[in-house]
Amino acid sequence: MLTADAGPAKRYRDFLAVSRGRRRVVVGTRAAAFAPVVALGLVVIWDDGDDLHAEPRAPYPHAREVLLLRAEGEGTAALVGGFATSVEADQLVRTGWAHQLAASREVLRERLITSVAGADEHALARDPLARVTRVPTEVHRTIRDALAVGPVLVQTPRSGYAAALACERCRNPARCRVCAGPLALSSATAPPTCRWCGASDESWACPECGHRGLRAPVVGETRTAEELGRAFAGTVVRTSGGDRVLATVAAEPAIVVATPGAEPVAEGGYAAVVLLDTWLVLGLAQLRAEEEALRRWANAAALIRPGGRCVLVGDPAHPALQALVRWDPAGFAAREAAQRREAHLPPASRLATITGEPGAVDDALTLLAAPAGLEVLGPVAHGAEGESRVVVRVPRAHGVELSRALGEVQRVRSARKLDAVRIQVDPSL
Repeated sequence: MLTADAGPAKRYRDFLAVSRGRRRVVVGTRAAAFAPVVALGLVVIWDDGDDLHAEPRAPYPHAREVLLLRAEGEGTAALVGGFATSVEADQLVRTGWAHQLAASREVLRERLITSVAGADEHALARDPLARVTRVPTEVHRTIRDALAVGPVLVQTPRSGYAAALACERCRNPARCRVCAGPLALSSATAPPTCRWCGASDESWACPECGHRGLRAPVVGETRTAEELGRAFAGTVVRTSGGDRVLATVAAEPAIVVATPGAEPVAEGGYAAVVLLDTWLVLGLAQLRAEEEALRRWANAAALIRPGGRCVLVGDPAHPALQALVRWDPAGFAAREAAQRREAHLPPASRLATITGEPGAVDDALTLLAAPAGLEVLGPVAHGAEGESRVVVRVPRAHGVELSRALGEVQRVRSARKLDAVRIQVDPSL
């Protein structure tokens, strides 16, 4: 096992044992992708859509790309696994480099039942507010029934208590009177506190309407656990998120409120899983917002015991929610990939960003030997330090040429001791 937690001495001993062939199987974090395994026969990556597989430091390698390059160069087998399918994995299947291994529809139907609260007219007749209430009646009923046989997992995308506040009357965001930062609550009894400067404001009043009441448009796992504890009196409610992450929970009835990635494994599986505030993840201004949302939901739903139920709270017509209801991550990834191809975005195109001082970015573009089909977008202002960024992209078939040209730019600029620029290929990975 190769992980950073082992310490430098043990890591070096394990590294030597691997390089000498005394260890035939290596398991670890993203750095393990470079392990010098002797006579390598198989490379495996699990949940390749997780952004933790992407190295944040130059040269920004992604564990999936490293392993696939090793598989191609050393002639080994490769396995890309996960409960969800990334767009890059779909690219491998679409181009014929890999083929898909998936369970049959019959097996999936036996494993779990997935639904969206208020998805049909019958559900809306029973609960007219199912699509506007944060915790609809159907969710309460699902939790109550599941608690009779085992634990229940409730996933909410925000940690803490109330990370954002607004005026109760006019919905104007509550801001700090010292630095104009956002106000938040750390507990039910704590006063509103600024998330930027830490100043407390017990006498806050809305500058627009003068009202003193506050509401929390988005609540975290602590507040959610508090509300569920009041709704299900006598039931154990546990939280997992932030710096308090549970690894496992017992099979006894309990409600576990967790943030994405912090879901503990239940002994024997959860009797039910509830996914709250789905709109919050889907509303992120990111290229991978929908893909990441489906990945998080699938990872949580996979913790259900056979025959359990998963209930989502959100727009039943949204493609990401529908993909989870059908359990069709491959079809969703194919749809995302088609949209990426239309927009000339990775993985259909090879894209790179050049960031630095405006003059340095212009010099880098001047030195760049343009491959066939090169498109230049920008430059635009980037960050708060006066830097600028330019995006260059080419069809995927010319990706190697672009990488070589960018490498030559860096070599020339380094030899001439010019101002440094940061170059990152496919930053959306």
